[in-house]
Amino acid sequence: MTRFTHLASASTLALALAAPMGVTILAPSPAQAFFGFGGRIVYDPRNHAENILSAARAMEQINNQITQLQNEAQMLINQARNLASLPQSSLAALQQNVERTRQLLAQAQNIAFDVQAIDRMFQEQYGGTAMAAPEAQLLADARARWENTVGGLQDAMRVQAGVVGNIDGQRAEMAALVGASQNAVGALQAAQAGNQLLALQSQQIADLVAVTAANGRAVALAEAERAAAAEQGRVQRERFLTPGAGYQPGSARMFNN
Repeated sequence: MTRFTHLASASTLALALAAPMGVTILAPSPAQAFFGFGGRIVYDPRNHAENILSAARAMEQINNQITQLQNEAQMLINQARNLASLPQSSLAALQQNVERTRQLLAQAQNIAFDVQAIDRMFQEQYGGTAMAAPEAQLLADARARWENTVGGLQDAMRVQAGVVGNIDGQRAEMAALVGASQNAVGALQAAQAGNQLLALQSQQIADLVAVTAANGRAVALAEAERAAAAEQGRVQRERFLTPGAGYQPGSARMFNN
């Protein structure tokens, strides 16, 4: 196969590749051929090779532009994904759990979770026992303190039950958020899923704080009742041991005489 045959095959291949890309290869101009003897057109291989190289360069330039446009389009798609918001939101469920626990704490019996109320109740019922207090008053105070202790224990158990009831909802929200995080299509969705997981963890910590506070309140009331009972017992023992006026003789009547 001669050199001219190779050049002709290359020319045909370049024209076939350039045709789909919209590249138009011009036919050789008169400057690319010359007339031989007898007025016949003689093929100029040098000019034909230059035409092939020009067509190849044009096709390469078009391919580069297409690749650049594809990269820019993919970049825009990625930016749109990064700006996409997370469809999953656990805010309402978390707020509902927090509100349920808050209501349980607000329903504390006798002595609420309030500094002023605690100071007032302790001053009234745990401040001390007066020596001149009647027995009925001592009995009423002791019963009120016992009711506070029992109420504190009941409140602690109610808060514990409420927190345990939140576990099922927390498990469902955690599964949904983890799934949304794993299926996130962009950075914004992943960040929002992470923030909601942190909010879920904060809600669990709030439940733990509520249980700790309720348990501590119950223990404190039991210890306060024990201390007040010890003080009341001391006062009653002192009153019992204090000498009285003693025996005073008097007249007695018997048999209705």
